[in-house]
Amino acid sequence: MEEFEKIWSQIKSRLQISLDDDVYNEHFSNISNIFKVINNYIYLIAPNSFVKNKIESFYLNRLNVLLNEYVEEKHMFKIITKEQAAEELAKNETYAINVPEKNLENKYKTGLNNSYTFENFVVGSSNRLAYTSAMKVADQPGIFANPLYIFGDVGLGKTHLMQCVGNYILENDVNRKVLYVKTDQFIEDYGRAAQKKSYDSFSKKYDNIDVLLVDDIQFLSGKNQTQLEFFKIFEKLKESNKQIVITSDRQASELYDIMSRLTSRFEWGLSVDINRPNLEHRILILKKKLHAETQDPDLISDEILEYIASVFDNNVRELEGALKRVLFYCTAFDYRFTVENAEEALKSLVNSKNASNHKLDRTNYTNILDIVSNYYNISTSDLLSKKRKKQYVFPRQIAMYILKDLYDLTYKKIGQIFNGRDHSTVIYSIEQISNDIQTDKSKKNDIEKLLIKCGKK
Repeated sequence: MEEFEKIWSQIKSRLQISLDDDVYNEHFSNISNIFKVINNYIYLIAPNSFVKNKIESFYLNRLNVLLNEYVEEKHMFKIITKEQAAEELAKNETYAINVPEKNLENKYKTGLNNSYTFENFVVGSSNRLAYTSAMKVADQPGIFANPLYIFGDVGLGKTHLMQCVGNYILENDVNRKVLYVKTDQFIEDYGRAAQKKSYDSFSKKYDNIDVLLVDDIQFLSGKNQTQLEFFKIFEKLKESNKQIVITSDRQASELYDIMSRLTSRFEWGLSVDINRPNLEHRILILKKKLHAETQDPDLISDEILEYIASVFDNNVRELEGALKRVLFYCTAFDYRFTVENAEEALKSLVNSKNASNHKLDRTNYTNILDIVSNYYNISTSDLLSKKRKKQYVFPRQIAMYILKDLYDLTYKKIGQIFNGRDHSTVIYSIEQISNDIQTDKSKKNDIEKLLIKCGKK
């Protein structure tokens, strides 16, 4: 351990010379001791998750290059937080310096993003099954479910969850060979191999790997020769009990122009979906992201987070992008973090989002209000009123849900349709109906009938 402490001290000295004082002091000055060295990983303790994420995103590669100027066998730095270190110490685990492994460098050419871990994946009702399944696959690769097929819309965390599996497996067994590949890259590599007639070099990349992670399999559509090659790789790995994880934007049975013998194999293991996060889940995601983006997680109030989460409800990417924009806007212009300033920061994004939504004129939504009112034998004026009797509240909530489902209007716009109701009331109503659909078959049937009557195909 003493040898590695000296090396870290030398690396810090070089960082202090090459980095700006502010950058060095914020990220590295407080990282003094090495926590442990095991499986060729040298564990450093960052003071908080913000510093940990910044080092992983911007400086980890540089650290590893510097590190391997001092050691004979390949080693890598791994950053953990004080809390993670405390958890490990609480288990009373003892660590020893490991014997360096030969040819380690080749084993890290995996395409994985180190920051995609189970620890920073925010779990909610929309992704709990997928998360639990991925955890079990990572714990028992090749045994629990093979392949694991994760599907859902763009930007909901499929890639993150898939790479969690790879990072977990690698961290717990450095001898595993994990490969992450995007389908478009797979197609490109195969096309290049076919052009040069160098199929052996292409196949060699997939020989003897233990875990194959393939992202966006839907892009195999129409690529017949590439599908055949992927089929051969899939069969070989499956027969050897090597773990396969696949992501897609739709379930396997709905994949277009991909041979059936391949799609049927995607269904051999376990298929799990990731849906849009609900409001509560979106707020949790924003809080987690805030911890990663700033050292002061109380900088932005819950009121601002709720505003962002209520407006940007399509996917996690746009949600996190909106938060970053608010942070940058208020920091750059030295503005206070208020709801008003958040609205100003996001004005152009909200306008663009609204412009891309389906147009809804008064004829459209009046028709929907009439259909719902007639279905529940109440008048449209009662539906739009502020009467609190259950016979009016429930249909009103359903009407709000249908407007959101069919036209993806903002909560503010739906509130305006219902005589200026607050957006938080609209959010509650829609979330309430979403929950009812999950738990009450009768209500689910009613809503499905109404959606069809209102024009949903």
